[in-house]
Amino acid sequence: MSVIFVLILVSMVVAGGFLSLFIWAVKSGQFEDTMTPSMRVLFDDKKKKKQQNQNINEAETSSSPV
Repeated sequence: MSVIFVLILVSMVVAGGFLSLFIWAVKSGQFEDTMTPSMRVLFDDKKKKKQQNQNINEAETSSSPV
């Protein structure tokens, strides 16, 4: 029977931890910008393709015989 009290106490500590982390996240502005992360995914692909093309061009120019 005493195990149930220990489990209740542990669950309250865990719930309090999650609540404090949620409050900290809200106060630090984690949920203010919801639009930019979804748009960043679209622009990251274009940057990677440009960098890959530049790397290929640099590799071709450096490997060509003079």
